[in-house]
Amino acid sequence: MPKIDTGKKAPAFSLKDQDEQVHKLSDYAGKPVVLFFYPKDMTSGCTQEACDFQDLGTKFKKAGAAVFGISILPTKSKRKFAEKEGLKYPLLADDRENEDGKPDPVVSAKYGVWVEKSMYGRTYMGIDRTTYLIDKDGKVARRWDKVKVPGHADEVLAAVKELG
Repeated sequence: MPKIDTGKKAPAFSLKDQDEQVHKLSDYAGKPVVLFFYPKDMTSGCTQEACDFQDLGTKFKKAGAAVFGISILPTKSKRKFAEKEGLKYPLLADDRENEDGKPDPVVSAKYGVWVEKSMYGRTYMGIDRTTYLIDKDGKVARRWDKVKVPGHADEVLAAVKELG
C-alpha cells in the first residue's frame, strides 16, 4: 500500500503496547498524534530516535500531543526496550504473522511503511523509517519519509506546535 498523503484521513488502528494496553487512534481524537515507525527495538538508530522522543516527552505533552513508536516486534521486546531505555510513552507492537510465521504487520502496511528493502544484494521486507503527524481531526498533517534521526524529534515537535 502507498504511504498516506497529507490531508488524507489516517487509517484507524488498534495495537498493544509494552504493557499489553490496547491503543486505538480513535482514543486520541481531538488531539495531535505522532506515529513514528521504526525498524527494530534496541538497535542504535532506533534507540536514538526513541530516546530523542522521550527527552522531549514533556514538551509533546504540553503541546497536547500523544507520541507512539511502532515496529513489528512483539510486546515482550517493546517492554524490554522501554525498560532498558526508560521510555515512558507507548511502543506499539504491529506483530501479526502470516501462516508461515513471517511478519505480516497490518498497521505498517496500511500506512505504507512495510516495504521491500535490499542490502548486500538480498531483498527482504522491513519498516521504512517514517513519521506521521495526525491532526486533531484524524487527518495526516505532515509526513516525514526516510527519516534521518539526528534532530528529527525536534522537527516533529515544531510541527506539532505549528498545529496550535
